[in-house]
Order: sequence, then C-alpha cells, then structure tokens
Amino acid sequence: MSRLTRVEGLLYGGDYNPEQWPEEVWQEDAALMREAGVSLATVGVFSWARLQPGPDTWDFGWFDRLLDLLHAHGIAVDLATATASPPAWLVRAHPDVLPVTADGVRLEFGSRQHYCPSSPVYRDAALTLTRKLAERYGDHPALALWHVHNEYGDHVTECFCPRSADHFRAWLRARYGTVDGLNHAWGTGFWSQRYGTYDEIEPPRTAPGPVNPTQLLDWRRFCSDALLGLHRAERAVLAEITPDVPATTNFMSMFKPLDYWKWAAHEDFVSDDAYPDPADPEAHVTASLNYDLMRSLKQGTPWLLMEQAPSAVSWRPVNVPKKPGLQRLWSLQAVARGADGVLYFQWRASRAGAEKYHSALLPHGGTASRGWRETVRFGAELARLAEVAGSRVTPDVAIVLDWDAWWALEADDHPSARMRWPELLRPWYAALHARGITIDFVPPHADPTRYRAVLAPNLHLLRTADAARLMSYVRDGGHLVCGPFSGVVDEHDHIHDGGAPGPLADLLGLRVDEFWPVPDGDRVRLASGAEATLWTEWIEPTTAAVHDSYATGPLAGQPAVTRNQAGEGAAWYLSCHLPDAVGDVLDRALADAGVTACAPAPAGVEAVVRTGPTASYLFLLNHTDTPKDAPATGTDLLTGTALHGSVRLAPLGAAVVRTPVVPAPLRTPRTPRSPA
Repeated sequence: MSRLTRVEGLLYGGDYNPEQWPEEVWQEDAALMREAGVSLATVGVFSWARLQPGPDTWDFGWFDRLLDLLHAHGIAVDLATATASPPAWLVRAHPDVLPVTADGVRLEFGSRQHYCPSSPVYRDAALTLTRKLAERYGDHPALALWHVHNEYGDHVTECFCPRSADHFRAWLRARYGTVDGLNHAWGTGFWSQRYGTYDEIEPPRTAPGPVNPTQLLDWRRFCSDALLGLHRAERAVLAEITPDVPATTNFMSMFKPLDYWKWAAHEDFVSDDAYPDPADPEAHVTASLNYDLMRSLKQGTPWLLMEQAPSAVSWRPVNVPKKPGLQRLWSLQAVARGADGVLYFQWRASRAGAEKYHSALLPHGGTASRGWRETVRFGAELARLAEVAGSRVTPDVAIVLDWDAWWALEADDHPSARMRWPELLRPWYAALHARGITIDFVPPHADPTRYRAVLAPNLHLLRTADAARLMSYVRDGGHLVCGPFSGVVDEHDHIHDGGAPGPLADLLGLRVDEFWPVPDGDRVRLASGAEATLWTEWIEPTTAAVHDSYATGPLAGQPAVTRNQAGEGAAWYLSCHLPDAVGDVLDRALADAGVTACAPAPAGVEAVVRTGPTASYLFLLNHTDTPKDAPATGTDLLTGTALHGSVRLAPLGAAVVRTPVVPAPLRTPRTPRSPA
C-alpha cells in the first residue's frame, strides 16, 4: 500500500478540471479513468469561482455529484482547497488584494495567483473556502488527500504594497527585536542607511542604485515565509477538521524563491511538479537531481510526482512533444528515485484557455490517439510495481543545499555575476549521475554522520555552527569536498573575519588570498589538463596538500585543488569551477571515502536501487536510442521475466528487477585512505 494515502499500490492519475466540461462528459471521463488504471484524481484546483460565485453564495451541488461519481468508479480524490486563483468578485470588491511590483505597478485579474501574500482579505477568504470544503467533504469516502493551494510562488512570489511593508516590518521585529539589532545585521553604517525606528523601513523597491544586500536577503527570507504562512493557515484548518487525512502542496523542483527545507516540515509528504524538456538531451539528469531533492526534503520518505506532462507543454518558446516511450521512461525514473506515484497535468486536454495546447492523458484526439494508448499501457505497467510502494533509496553521499547560501550567492555587486547555484551544482551532480552514484540533499544544519562523503559545490553563506559540524564530521572519519567561493559570508551576509573560507579555513587547510573570476569565454587550464571557467582563486595552503595547479593565466603555478587530512577524515577544496572535469576530483575523493556505484550499468543506463523490508528493486533506465545490455539477476516486475545475469534494454527501455533482501553485514566504519 502507498505510504502517502490509503490507496493500494503506486498512485496513478492527474489533474481533472470538470468545470471546463458539461456534466455528460463526466461519465465518459470516469469510465475512461477506470480503463486507464487511474487511482487518484486531483480536483478543485481552479474551482473557486464555481464553488463560490459571490461573497455570500455557494454552489456545491455539482461538486457533490463529481466526487460521488469518481468514488463509484473506484477513483480516490486529491481534493484541492482551490485557493490559487481568487474569483473576480473578490478582487473587484477589494482591489488591494492584487499584488504590486517593485516599480509600483498593480497586477491585474485575468491570469492566476493574482493576490498579495500579505493581504488579510485574501487570507480570510481563502480560509473560509478551505473550511467550507473540509466541513462538507471531510467524511466523503472518495477523499484520500488534501491538495493545499497550487504551486505557491509560480507567478507571484513578492508584493510591495503598503500591507506587505507592514508585514515585512513585523517580520523584522520578530527576527531582530531592537532596531539596533537590525542596524547591525544590515550593516547600515554603510551609505548612511541607519534606521531610527522600524517605521522608516520599506520593502526593497526600485531604488537609484544598489540596495542593501542584507535587506534583500531578508526580503527573500520574508517572502518565502509569507507564502508559507498562508499555507500553514490553510493546513491548520484541514488538520482541525480532518486530522486523519494527509495534506501536501505541490513544489516546483529546485525552486529558488521558496526555502523548501522550511516548507517540507509542514507537509505530510512532499509532492512535486516536474516538466523536463524533451528537446534537452540532458533533461533526465536535471530531473534526477530534482527528484533526489524531493525525496531528501523529508529524510528519504516516499514522495509524489504531482504533475508532469504526458507529452508537450504549452509555455516554452518551442514545445517539443515526448517521443514514444519517453513518458514511460521518465515516469519510471521518478519512481526509481523514491516516488510512490506519478500523476500528470492533466486528465482531459482543455479546449480553451492558456493551456489548451498542453498535452493530457486523454488528448484532443480522444481514445484513437497515440497518447491515449500510452496512458492505458503505462497504467497497467505501474500496477505491476505495486509492491515497490513504501521502499526507500539510501545513498552514501550527500550534497549540501542551503537556500540562504543560494540567495546570498546570487546577490548583486559580487566579483562575478555569473556565479549561480544551479550552474555550479549541475556538473557535480552530472558527474555522480554518470557514475551511478545516488545522492541525498541535506541542509547545512543536518547531521552528516550517516554519509560516507558530503559534497558542497558552494557554501557562500556559512554559519559558524554549521562549519563546526562539518569539522567534527571530517575529524571523525568523514570526507568533505567543497567548491569555490565558499565560507565567504555569515548569516547576515557580512564577510567572515580573515576572509574566505572563513570558519572552514582550518578544516580545508588554506586561506583565499584573492578571488579571480574568469572572463566570459575564457578557459584556464590546470596541470592535469582540466579546464576552469567562470571562477578561479589565489589560495595559500597552510596544511593542505596540493593535488592540481593552474597551468595558464595569471595564476599559473598557483594551487588549484587541495586535500587536507583532518583527524580521521579528509577535506578537499576546488578553488575553481570545473564544468567538464569535476568528476575526476570526485573520483579520488569518493574512492577515499569507499563510495561505489549502487549497481553496475553501461553508459547511458541509469541504475537506482530502492529497498523494502523483504526485497530490493533495481531500476535500470536506458536513456539512449540504442539497445543496452545491463547486469541483472532476479525478476523483472514489468514483464515477469526471470533474469539470470543480464537484461536487454530496448531504446528508451526499462527494467525493474526484484531480488530478495539478504541481511546486510554490519557496515564497516569509515576509514581514511591515502590519496591515489
């Protein structure tokens, strides 16, 4: 049984928007859902205007009939609170609900998410609607899950209206207490920015020049918290009335505006909307990265792929469809990386509106289409994987991700505007993916001791307590690999005493003398033959051993990559961005740590293992257009075939190989190894 809801097996289905269709179509939809093997339908996401046609008018009759119909066909419901798109009557009666940009422009009605996160009018109306839904449908037999709001922050992450300014000031008071505390944190001695009272503070609206960087950092924290406050308020209503019904809200993969570590603490389980681009040959690597994050946000518990496209989307400049087999392969990839279900946007393709060209499980062409055949075929296959539900992925390697560090890294007026967290992260992750090494993401305050190796592609903002935790981890036998421009500032975005790498200096065994960004288009060669782009640093080792040096450019002869023995473990430092060769450094560091791939697989085949109480499940996913032979012994759950040593994977093919769990020997302690 799925650990997410009481629905058996892995969840399958998607968004259903019946308000777009006459009721006579609903019967057909319910019957076709059953034919396709749909077990869960998300309903009500954009139903506010239909459910509440006026401030004191409610219309639940049609929704009653919808839920009764789905239940009669054996389809469970993921019931949305419908608060993502306020109705016209609300914003016309209260125009200050509409959000205001940093330039003072009030955004209009006619799209979605047209509300100020700090608006008490919006909040009260949203909570009234949530309560009405919970009271009416809390005991409905179709209800399996609450879907709070929808894609928080997708269109509006901030508002600069007077109400938001008041909210921001209240948030700052709670954070700093006295205005003197704020002045210290914001460094307001610079440019005569000192404040005498909180009433003098405004949001960081458009200004004549650079805005205080700590103010901007706090603004990003506040905006994430403001939206989280709305979510928590709705969640509290649901928990009060339906305490036994799980609730989630759909995240949007690695999304910069919202600190998902904080958000995930308020989810019963994590769900994600993911839209890899079929035109991108490396899209599956980015998707894998995002799925590892979703699994990690609640310490490895199963998660739900809430939305994906069956084929093409409608919002890219060029919307390439998924070729035959790709929808199946990418859906299995989500399951491989810990999802206990795959849902889609949407069930039936819309005939009107901004998403009418977006693909659907039931396309415009109906049941005669290729898309429909794939919908039915994959529903049957997913049913064969029911026993996988609840099993887990347990990596030996972690990557540190901190939203504060991400926000601080990408602030203005830095040595290089090209240093962006996703661009720094991707080469590291791609190298691990190519080597078949699965990872977890962890926040900097997490206990890292269960991992053999911890990787930090960038920790620009680093608290001293988090640095001390890493020091203890390495001294006790852990292995750390740290990327450039790390340990530079503290939680207030103030430069650490002594400069970079700040509180990591003793652990890494070096000091950074000067940042040396690389101009666009230039490449700096290292002695090993690797080439650096974006960034280099002049570093001065104290106790670290040099493992690679710069061979060209102004830093020729200077150290580039170092390793420092610290206690029983070791800490590596890359002072440069190595987009094509970071894997060579990771190979040496991970060999030090005793890390190996979860399973052997040929190039282009992704191998991931999920483990349950009685069996393990090896997912083999062929991301190439050629057949591949992969080592495998066990039973392929997709075909029922017994495998004795290998399996032939068709182009874009897959296997899910079940083997009984053998009790593992006690894990050997981490022991330091001398570098190769």
